Amino acid sequence: MTAVRSFPVAGFLLALGSAASFALSGTFASALMSAGWSPGAAVTMRISFAALVLAVPTILMLRGKWGSVRRAWAPLLLFGLLAVVACQLAFFMAVEFIPPSLALLIEFLGPVMLVFWIWARTRVRPSNLTLIGAAIAVLGLVAVSGIATGGGLHPLGILFALIAAVGNAAYFAAAASVDHGIPPLPFVGLGLCIGAVGLIVVSSTGLLPFTVTTNSAVLLNVQVSPLLVVAGLVLISTVISYVLGVAAARRLGATVASFTGTPNHCLGSCGPSCCSRSCRQSCSGLVPVS
Repeated sequence: MTAVRSFPVAGFLLALGSAASFALSGTFASALMSAGWSPGAAVTMRISFAALVLAVPTILMLRGKWGSVRRAWAPLLLFGLLAVVACQLAFFMAVEFIPPSLALLIEFLGPVMLVFWIWARTRVRPSNLTLIGAAIAVLGLVAVSGIATGGGLHPLGILFALIAAVGNAAYFAAAASVDHGIPPLPFVGLGLCIGAVGLIVVSSTGLLPFTVTTNSAVLLNVQVSPLLVVAGLVLISTVISYVLGVAAARRLGATVASFTGTPNHCLGSCGPSCCSRSCRQSCSGLVPVS
């Protein structure tokens, strides 16, 4: 009798929860930027405080398992430096040269890149359904991005957006790795710690402008303390979303998780990476702007 493969309901629910949490980061980050924060400050605070929140549970869960951390140095660096730091910085730099819609389109070709990277590495051709899904994803992202209306093709902008796409693919590839035996929460905690160090170093050099104000932020048409907005950005759109995303990737695999999470990762990345008022206005069709 042929075994029937069960539908990974839990994995899809985790992926959808992660995507929904990521999507809210656009609202939180837009509120901070409207209050005078720079995108670099929003991103750095987001990742740094999330790493601090996860520090204690990460240390407790890894007690007696630090050997696993040494074995997982490659996926941890991939997650922290490429999926977090490089992806954020590259998108931020891309929108300095090309429209945000075009940068988003290129960045979220990451899952398609992942399909062909796995194909090249394993020599196993993806199923026709996967290839059709990749084609649909490309066409859908073209429609959502508004590229059909025209846009600049500055080579540096394209290059940085492609680096962001590689970072996007690296997120799902690293998240799906299980050989090291590190549970999702401490894996995210360690990865965000690496990412936070990278962002702090980059911010200190001035490459990533860092401006923080104490001005009230407007969230859902209500004036609130920027600390409240930062708390939402950190706890909901970073800690919860990353932990759920890694858990989902381990149940679904990198490819399926990437296609499940991409549309809402698109929503989440626009907010903290947008570099200007005009950028946020260009993204207003994708990200709720307070």
